[in-house]
Amino acid sequence: MEEQRKSAEYFLNLLKQARRGKFKIYLGMSAGVGKSYRMLQEAHNLLRNGIPVKIGFIETHGRADTEALITGLPVLPRRKLFYKGNELEEMDVDLILKLKPEVVIVDELAHSNIPGSKNEKRWQDVVELLEAGINVISAINIQHMESLQVELSAYLKMEVKERVPDKVFDMADELVLIDISVEDLIARLKEGKIYHVDKIQTALSNFFQAEHLDLLRELAVKEVASHAIKKHERYQVGSKKRRLERFMVCISTDEKRARSLIRRTSRLASYYHAEWFVLYVQTAKESSDKIALDKQRFLINNFKLATELGGQVIQIKGTDVPSHIVEQVLQMQITTLCIGRPHWSFFRILWTMGLFRKLLKKLEPIEVDLIILS
Repeated sequence: MEEQRKSAEYFLNLLKQARRGKFKIYLGMSAGVGKSYRMLQEAHNLLRNGIPVKIGFIETHGRADTEALITGLPVLPRRKLFYKGNELEEMDVDLILKLKPEVVIVDELAHSNIPGSKNEKRWQDVVELLEAGINVISAINIQHMESLQVELSAYLKMEVKERVPDKVFDMADELVLIDISVEDLIARLKEGKIYHVDKIQTALSNFFQAEHLDLLRELAVKEVASHAIKKHERYQVGSKKRRLERFMVCISTDEKRARSLIRRTSRLASYYHAEWFVLYVQTAKESSDKIALDKQRFLINNFKLATELGGQVIQIKGTDVPSHIVEQVLQMQITTLCIGRPHWSFFRILWTMGLFRKLLKKLEPIEVDLIILS
């Protein structure tokens, strides 16, 4: 019965994929590398080859070369909304769905829509268009990838507010790197080809530092390479003997710690194109009548983050945490278990090591890898 269910779900997924529009993403290390320019070039090429294409949304940032390329392209009108007394514009998703062009260009994939828009985020607009069978070409910078936020905050000392779940990158049929050298990018900035002259020095002192750009460029290259490998493996007939990787991470109500563990496990699972799960064991001391309301809210937010990143959340109640972990490892056929290293005082570590030894003992007869994330 279970095999029949899985077979039916697999066939249903194939049907959905066949009906879904094709998705191409241009990825860059930062603003100014030429993503919008390349999309407009492709739009012209598609039109020359008789393929109907519409510009759903393009952001030129006042760059003359990019604005010149819009000439001759069918640009769709934007939807006007009023917010805090100002008239603002957003991409008109309903108009695109009504016209149903074969291809639509949608810039700024990580953009947060104005309150009152159909969807909260532009990537959600894009998913809706794809599900309607419309092919989409979009663009994004690597720093907006959700699972990279731990690494970026550690190195760049910055918080990226507009983020896109990894599952959106995984949906891409093509992930294309738009790459130039760090030296050339900084030269373009100094020449006023990226930002207005009064913003150049601020950019050079903050985001556009060479070491920052080197890191972002490396991450972008790795992501495109990883995507190509996963795409190849997805269509390759796998050996029956090959072990299918499945990750599980255990979290607590510690908000920042849990968020970091979730993102890092998502990243690990992404490299293997693997399913992954978040396990939360609610002990008696964390019951809803004892835990603070803010911790409950943080926990729910982390569950939401895990879901957005493509993970599945498992919540159980119990007192014997190691036993519950092992039970879920067996039940979900987990191959790699991730736990966080405790950042506690010496005496609490001694107390916790008893639980850790108990967990190791229970995992010993099981073929599962254990990763302790710092």
